[in-house]
Amino acid sequence: MSKQDYMNTSVQEPPLDYSFRSIHVIQDLLSEEPRTGLRPLRHSKSGKTLTQSLRLNNNVLNELRDFNHVISQLLEYPEHLAWIDLSFNDLTSIDPVLTTLFNLSVLYLHGNSIHRLGEVNKLAILPRLRSLTLHGNPIEEEKGYSGITKADRTTAEVWKRMNIKPKKVWIKQNAL
Repeated sequence: MSKQDYMNTSVQEPPLDYSFRSIHVIQDLLSEEPRTGLRPLRHSKSGKTLTQSLRLNNNVLNELRDFNHVISQLLEYPEHLAWIDLSFNDLTSIDPVLTTLFNLSVLYLHGNSIHRLGEVNKLAILPRLRSLTLHGNPIEEEKGYSGITKADRTTAEVWKRMNIKPKKVWIKQNAL
């Protein structure tokens, strides 16, 4: 499969799913079997998975050491990783490796142990990041955290403009 063919189809591919596997370190992905879903995973000729999505939720990860190395062994095109679910782990910070994933558009970090609001600033470098979840982290208690992003406010304004009907102006026939 060519890279162009991959780009056209991989968004619809199921995620590589390592959720609920009691994974402690990223290197364990290499020896663990991913969960099977309703649709089978597709693989390249080299045996690597063809997907842009990765589920690592509900494990016991507290760091992402060797993330890029391990992912490059699992995914045919790791640079196109667009969706990662790291929710319900034991992460205390946002690992800098996440800031190297420039195609990342969805990142779930809810239900972890992230406690510093400044950690979120690291993600500002990601140009395609559109969805970030942080609820259920100690960060919620920090002053200045609202859980609402600038993108959320923009989306709400657009939705409001699209869904509010303009007031009808009644013009009397005789006035014309």
